[in-house]
Amino acid sequence: MAFSFPDHFRFADSHEYAFSDDALVRIGISEFAVDQLGDIVFVDLPDEGTAIVKGESFGSVESVKAVEDMYAPVSGTIVHRNNSVLASPEELQNDPHGEGWLLIIRPDNPDQLKELMDSETYSKKIAA
Repeated sequence: MAFSFPDHFRFADSHEYAFSDDALVRIGISEFAVDQLGDIVFVDLPDEGTAIVKGESFGSVESVKAVEDMYAPVSGTIVHRNNSVLASPEELQNDPHGEGWLLIIRPDNPDQLKELMDSETYSKKIAA
């Protein structure tokens, strides 16, 4: 399957993405990760106001195949979570880079985005 990754996204080794949306950062999981999971049946996300730490688990996604932890690509405080994905996990599956986003955070250090892979590097990593 050919995957498409938006140029303005940055990616973690663990397949989460992040991108700057003004002073905030939007976080989700990549189209590749969703494809690998299969049919998604449940998503667990922390509450708004919760601090997340780069590299640490912030929630999980459950599919018919497995339950996988998701890891914060950057550190910050959650200002909004996508409750529609919690109610309808198929939104994550159908549009992971759009309506299926997971969290919006106020980053502790926006420069952490620079430590993530750009879309071209990420594409090469998953193709290897």
